[in-house]
Amino acid sequence: MADVQTLRDYRDKLQDARFSGVRTFRDSNGEEITYRSQGEIERAIAAIDSEIATLQRGRNALIRLQTSKGL
Repeated sequence: MADVQTLRDYRDKLQDARFSGVRTFRDSNGEEITYRSQGEIERAIAAIDSEIATLQRGRNALIRLQTSKGL
């Protein structure tokens, strides 16, 4: 799984491609990806945003309370 900064860099590159109208994108591994539409790029950006949000949330803390009447 990629870290948050790597995902942000990838998202920035996708947004650059989206705004420039380019449909072919080369990632940091040298792989070339060709999107069929702007919608596919937008869905990829949304997926990355979701993953970033999940990583930034971290683990959910579970707090268990135990009470007693003291008897």
